[in-house]
Amino acid sequence: MAGNCLPPAEVTSSGRPVLLPDEIECYLFSSVDLECEELPNFPHLKTGLLSLTTHRLIWLPDSTAGDSASPSAIPLASITHIFSTKKSIRAMFASPRIRFQLSVSPDGRVLVSGSGSRSVVVTLVMRGKGDFDAFLAKFWESWRGRAWESSESVGSRAGSGSGTVSAAASGSGSVGLYSNEGVVRMVGVSGILRKEQEMWESTDKSLQDAFQDLNALMSKAKEMVMLAEKMRQKLLSGTNSQNGATNDEEMGSKQEIQDWLLSVGIVSPVTKESAGALYHQQLSRQLADFIKIPLERAGGVINLIDIYCLFNRARGTELISPDDLLQACSLWEKFDVPVMLRKFDSGVMVIQNKSHSDEEVFARIKTLAMKPDALRTGISASDAAMTLGIAPAMAKEHLLTAETKGLLCRDVSPDGFRFFINLFFELDLNDVYLVKDYGIYATWIKAVSASK
Repeated sequence: MAGNCLPPAEVTSSGRPVLLPDEIECYLFSSVDLECEELPNFPHLKTGLLSLTTHRLIWLPDSTAGDSASPSAIPLASITHIFSTKKSIRAMFASPRIRFQLSVSPDGRVLVSGSGSRSVVVTLVMRGKGDFDAFLAKFWESWRGRAWESSESVGSRAGSGSGTVSAAASGSGSVGLYSNEGVVRMVGVSGILRKEQEMWESTDKSLQDAFQDLNALMSKAKEMVMLAEKMRQKLLSGTNSQNGATNDEEMGSKQEIQDWLLSVGIVSPVTKESAGALYHQQLSRQLADFIKIPLERAGGVINLIDIYCLFNRARGTELISPDDLLQACSLWEKFDVPVMLRKFDSGVMVIQNKSHSDEEVFARIKTLAMKPDALRTGISASDAAMTLGIAPAMAKEHLLTAETKGLLCRDVSPDGFRFFINLFFELDLNDVYLVKDYGIYATWIKAVSASK
C-alpha cells in the first residue's frame, strides 16, 4: 500500500483532496506516474491525477479506471532539490519528466516534517495533456515559496498615514521667518516648491501605509475563511445534537450566523488557470462537496438557479457561467457522488440527494390533502411549500408530479391552481352513485357535510 512509504492523503466524498490549514491548490495535471527506483517499497502510482498545492504534491487515483491505489501525498518540505529539465531531441518524442530529490527516513518512509536521513530521486512522468511548462513554473514557485513555514499569526499594522500632515501645514500657525520647530521658513517660489514636495512625500507615505494594511488584510483572508468554516461546522453539529427544547429565537440566531458564514467563501476555488483541461471535472467534484449543507437546509432538493447564486457568492471573484454550472452538474453521472441533477416534466432543473425519496414527499402531500379544510377547498403551492419547507415553485413541481402519479386532481380557476385528493379511484364504475362509509370517499363526504 502507498501508506507504507508515502503519507496518505484525505479526500472528500466526491474525490477532491482535503486541504490543510492555509493550503491553496495551485495546479492540476492528469495522467501522471510517480516512480522511484531507489525505494523497493515505493508504491506503483500510475496514471493518476496530480494536484500541486502550496504544501504538497497530492496524487489521486483515476476512479474511472478502477485503480486500487490509495491517494498519497508528498510534502514539499521533504523535497531538497528539483533538477532542471534538459531540452533534447529524445525528450521531444517522450513524455515530459520532472526529477527531484526527496528526503526519507532510514526505512524509506517519507516524513511529513521533511527531516530525513537520506535522499532519493523521484520522477514525475507527465503523460496527460496539459501545459507542462506552466506546471513546472508553479512547482518551482510553490517549493521556493515555502508557505508551510509561514506563521499563522501576523501582527496587525495600524495605519499611520491618516493623521500625517505636511511640515509646512503644521507650521502655518507660526509667524516670522521661523516655524514652530525652529526651522527657517522658506518663502517665495522655493517655499511653494518645498511645500509641494512635502505634500507629495506625505501622500506617498500614506499610500504605502494603506497598501501595507491591505496586504495584511489579504494575508488574513484565508485564515478568516477557514475560521468561519470551522464555526459553521460546529454550529451544524451542535444543531443536530441538541434536543427539542431549544426555543425559536436561538434557532433563528443560529440560522442567521450559518447564513453569514456560508457567504464567506471557498478557501481554494477551482479555476481554469489551475485545473486546465480538468476544469469542469474538478469543478463538478467541488460543487458536489459544497452543495451538501445547502441541500440539507432546503430539504434535500434545491433549484439550480439558487445554487448558482450561492456557489458564485462563495467563489468570490472567481465567478462561473451558467453553462459551466450545468456542465459540472451533468458530470455527476460519471462520478460516485451523493447528489444528482433532476429535470421535471415542466423543464425545471433541480439538484437533489440520491437518497431523496419522492414517495416520502407524496406521503406528506397526501397527509396535507386529507385534512378537512384541504378536502373542502384543496391545497395550493404555498400550502405545500409550508408543509414541505421548500420554495413555492419547487412545491408546485412536486404537486404536478403527484398529479401525474394519480394521487391528486387539479382545479384551474382565476385564483390559480388548487389540488384535491383524487377520489376517482374510490368510485365504483358499476354504481357511481354508491356512497361508501369507508375510505377516502367517506372522509371527503364527512368534511363536506360538516361545512354546510
